[in-house]
Amino acid sequence: MSGDTANHGDERFEPDTERVELLRDVADEIRDETSESKQLANILYRTSDLYDEKEETTPEEIVRNVKFILEVTERGGLDG
Repeated sequence: MSGDTANHGDERFEPDTERVELLRDVADEIRDETSESKQLANILYRTSDLYDEKEETTPEEIVRNVKFILEVTERGGLDG
């Protein structure tokens, strides 16, 4: 496995600006005032980072981040 891509050589996550735009457009479209829609939008944004050549992330990092998003929401927010 070569380390020359931001995603550790995993071809499934090669930079794809169309996919980034699609995921982020969907995230923007579904985001509203409910915590569930905000959560899902945040998850879609984090997922889009896999395909953004300016971001360096892995699926594992995204899973950790999604778990954090869900835990924060479950506690009632960052101040909860």
